[in-house]
Amino acid sequence: MDDHSLIIVEDDATFARTLQRSFERRGYRVRVAASPAELDALLEAETPDHAVVDLKLGTASGLPCVAKLHAHDPAMLIVVLTGYASIATAVEAIKLGACHYLVKPSNTDDIEAAFGRAAGDPDVRVTARSSSIKTHEWEMINEVLAETGFNISETARRLGMHRRTLARKLEKMPVK
Repeated sequence: MDDHSLIIVEDDATFARTLQRSFERRGYRVRVAASPAELDALLEAETPDHAVVDLKLGTASGLPCVAKLHAHDPAMLIVVLTGYASIATAVEAIKLGACHYLVKPSNTDDIEAAFGRAAGDPDVRVTARSSSIKTHEWEMINEVLAETGFNISETARRLGMHRRTLARKLEKMPVK
């Protein structure tokens, strides 16, 4: 890579540091923001050409960060990483300016490949995939979570379930 700049918006310090070191070995200048406020401060100082944003930043959503980065520089290549993948959040991330949406665990190779595929592939294979009821339930939960800004109580209310039931379901789902 020829001296690209990258901003990583990630609240997990260990994962952020691992990504930072890996990208620096590939020639990127890397800055890390652990929160939306830190992102604001970094964007005042520079405009990176690449960004990696975690979908879930503590109890907040990373989607506003995607929108902020895209508004700051529409040409910036933004990849969203998540352990809470759903169709709803993938669609919203792309609408807000992300070029790709990757499910954790993803590594530097995966992210860099996603930057290289920013234009999309019209020849990607469309395959029929049957989904289980559990998959549909998980996608519905994630869709409502995204709509409520990851508010567990409001999500449970909208889904018509007890908050503790929803919390147990979220704990059981494999987060990578």
